[in-house]
Amino acid sequence: MLSLAAMEPTVVISINASWNVVNFRAGLIAALRERGWRVVALSPADAWSPRLAGIGAEHVPIAIDSAGLSPLRDLALLLRYRRALRRIRPDAFLGFTAKPNVWGSLAARSLGIPVVNNISGLGTAFLAGGPLRRIVTGLYRLALRRSATVFFQNPEDRDLFVAAGIVPRGRTRLLPGSGVDLARFRPPEQARAPGPFAFLLAGRLLWQKGVREYVEAARIVRRAMPEARFRLLGFLDAANRSAVGRGEVAAWQAEGLIDYLGEADDVRPHLAAADCLVLPSWREGLPRSLLEGAAMARPLIASDVPGCRQVVEHGVNGLLCAPRDAAALAGAMLAMIGLGEAERAAMGAAGRARVERDYDEKRVADAYLEALDGLVSRR
Repeated sequence: MLSLAAMEPTVVISINASWNVVNFRAGLIAALRERGWRVVALSPADAWSPRLAGIGAEHVPIAIDSAGLSPLRDLALLLRYRRALRRIRPDAFLGFTAKPNVWGSLAARSLGIPVVNNISGLGTAFLAGGPLRRIVTGLYRLALRRSATVFFQNPEDRDLFVAAGIVPRGRTRLLPGSGVDLARFRPPEQARAPGPFAFLLAGRLLWQKGVREYVEAARIVRRAMPEARFRLLGFLDAANRSAVGRGEVAAWQAEGLIDYLGEADDVRPHLAAADCLVLPSWREGLPRSLLEGAAMARPLIASDVPGCRQVVEHGVNGLLCAPRDAAALAGAMLAMIGLGEAERAAMGAAGRARVERDYDEKRVADAYLEALDGLVSRR
């Protein structure tokens, strides 16, 4: 008698951190399970791994050195992927983040497993340019050339990959980021408690997220508005070459520039306590933090870069400013403070309407289910 697992089609989701699976892919996993898929998360073991069972995914740990550049370590990762996928024998492989997209895809293809990729952002290598970018471009070209579908989160990233000959346009599709759970992220029922105007930057604490610009802008704004608050929420010591160090954060706190809130399992109370959500990123796929802030009817400030400009419509649901420019960011912050409460509330309402129209996470799940249904029918 066949086991239930043997009768179910199996899909592997591979990401460079279990917390990423839990926080960004729970809706997708729920939709896959409802459609009858067995879901296996192939990700590093971390504090979030035990939660995978609670969202419907089996966990198979795999060590991934996300920040490493060693060819030998990457070759070892390729072999680890082959061993794991040979044991699991999935019907499809879904890759997210750089190393799973490259080495996981190559391993899956070598075993005849169909691949669907998600390019959720270009990462440090593309932002840095130079020889590293050329190497990564070549690896992506090799890894993605036979993928069944490659999802992108904004048209500019897709155009870059197509122009570089990494993937044919006909095998690409656009997604509304990772979407947002509109029932979970909704406008607070009660108004924010009175207090100084509070900005919030929420996300992984990486230099490329614009953390330095945020802190420098805080220094500028506080000269005119010393009571304004600048909050920082997110992981420290991320496995990324662009990670902000604890020493820098401690120094900013000692100077009185920012309030570091640590990391949080649930960001909603922090979003509700903020007057404006800020993301001065250098480039994004399509930032979840902005979607969540908009869903909770918070006005936004973001850099005028790919990914951010897809979410923020200048003057409608927030303000855009020049990237990597602390003075421009400070100007946008002062302009936001200068708006009346009614104008900021109108921006928040416009943001909520925008995510309801374009960024419901159900649209992401439907796109994946359609792609996977096509793969299974061809096998």
